[in-house]
Amino acid sequence: MDLEFLLFALACAAFFAGFVDSIVGGGGLIQIPALFAAYPSALPASLFGTNKLASIVGTTSAAVQYARRVSIQWRLAGPGAVAALIGAWYGAKAVVYMPPSLLRPLVLGLLVLVAIYTFVRKDLGSVSREAAEGRREVLLIVLIGAVVGFYDGFFGPGTGSFLIIAFIRFLGMDFLRASVTAKVLNVATNLAAISYFANNVEILWLVGAVMAVCNLSGAIVGSRMAIRHGTGFVRKMFLFVVIALIAKLAYDIVRG
Repeated sequence: MDLEFLLFALACAAFFAGFVDSIVGGGGLIQIPALFAAYPSALPASLFGTNKLASIVGTTSAAVQYARRVSIQWRLAGPGAVAALIGAWYGAKAVVYMPPSLLRPLVLGLLVLVAIYTFVRKDLGSVSREAAEGRREVLLIVLIGAVVGFYDGFFGPGTGSFLIIAFIRFLGMDFLRASVTAKVLNVATNLAAISYFANNVEILWLVGAVMAVCNLSGAIVGSRMAIRHGTGFVRKMFLFVVIALIAKLAYDIVRG
């Protein structure tokens, strides 16, 4: 396949991934299959590392865009990000010992429950209360960050969705603030994964750089739309991404 066309196709996928990921996460649902289709003979770990390289630029940009317009509770987000970074590092290392495909049925079931819960609770994430920042809340977000961070380093699909629903359910955030906080933790998990993969596998740096620029562009557009249209828009995008993840994982299980 012609290199210019290949890069163009991956750039388009990265733009859309950055757009979706900046709002509710799930960009890997778009970027990873595109990379595997473009480089079917490459090591999976190399493609995962390339995906993280492209993602971290857009995720960081989205976090900065949100921080300028939406209040971030750094006393919670900071410790949560540190825990997520550590969890993601060990999650990436754990891939060596257990194939991520074993997680697919469990993750599929959890995502179905998340979708049902969000549909049934129409008011879920529509109202935000300023989450307390005491020891209990800090411990909660550290636990959430460590567990979901490990999962992101190990497997990945649905990370943003799990973070958002956990922040809404346990910390009382609305969809917009939960998405903002999830971006902060996602920057940490991506950084940890890139650090691990860069030291252990070959990353496609040129491809990752091109995708990073396009992911950044999509992230800027997506984060501005989320801020402009608010919680209702983010909730709809959240459900769309969760349903898409369910369909993708179900397809992978049936096919494999």
